[in-house]
Amino acid sequence: MALFAGGHCLITGVPGLAKTLLIKSLGEILDLSYKRIQFTPDLMPADITGIEMLEDDPLSGTRHLRFVKGPVFANIILADEINRTSPKTQAALLEAMQEYQVTSGGEVHRLDQPFFVLATQNPIELEGTYPLPEAQLDRFMFNIVIDYLSAEDELTVALQTTSRDQSPLETVLSGQDILAFQELVKKVYVPQNVAKYAVDLVRSSRPAADGAPDFVKNWVSWGAGLRATQYFLLGGKVRAAFRGRYNVAIEDICALAHPVLRHRVITNFYAESEGITVEGVIDRLLEAVQEPVSGLA
Repeated sequence: MALFAGGHCLITGVPGLAKTLLIKSLGEILDLSYKRIQFTPDLMPADITGIEMLEDDPLSGTRHLRFVKGPVFANIILADEINRTSPKTQAALLEAMQEYQVTSGGEVHRLDQPFFVLATQNPIELEGTYPLPEAQLDRFMFNIVIDYLSAEDELTVALQTTSRDQSPLETVLSGQDILAFQELVKKVYVPQNVAKYAVDLVRSSRPAADGAPDFVKNWVSWGAGLRATQYFLLGGKVRAAFRGRYNVAIEDICALAHPVLRHRVITNFYAESEGITVEGVIDRLLEAVQEPVSGLA
């Protein structure tokens, strides 16, 4: 959904759940340039965006600066273990993810389209991790949590990955196909009552907003912003198109509530002391926010 909506994805899970393999496989089935950036504590911003190098011109004998592009100049970027590096280096992706460009030495370098960042992170409480800044988190359309497999699935994976039967992946989509799908998705209709429900859901997550539920005022220190509403509608358009519908329904918004809101709603100390998680707050929001009547302005 994020790929066809033109958004980026953050994938969270403990080590060993095939987060990196999932994204690497996606890079193989799409006819796009793919780069992997392994985030480490000593990684610098220039290692991601690129660097200005001083070069000698043998003909004129003069020197000039030449920009050497970093790994961010690709269609699909795997930012592996993004929370293993410092916030300064994490912020190197901000301009690329929002403006689809990199500025170096006062010169703007445009990124090729489509541009899709898939970042993996380990849970924040693990040793040697740095929480992503809120501005960085807000750039991600979805935060997808990958948990341990069921016993049956884990057995299947263990048997398949340790055998000699490794089927190669085939390319299924090109960059032009994806850009065409992104334009097509934007034509999916959003009814007024569905858009209002998305706005109400996002606004109700803000403790300072008028009409915010009491549990939000008690347990939430910071709610979701406007990007959450935009991603609700974009994601809803893709989900509707996937299901053969010509318009977004409220069920699409509800289905996207957790991946859209879980990294934008920040709980406070009182929620932590009472054992309340972000997932629990989102569940309560879905119960508290009423569906608008169709056609209501």
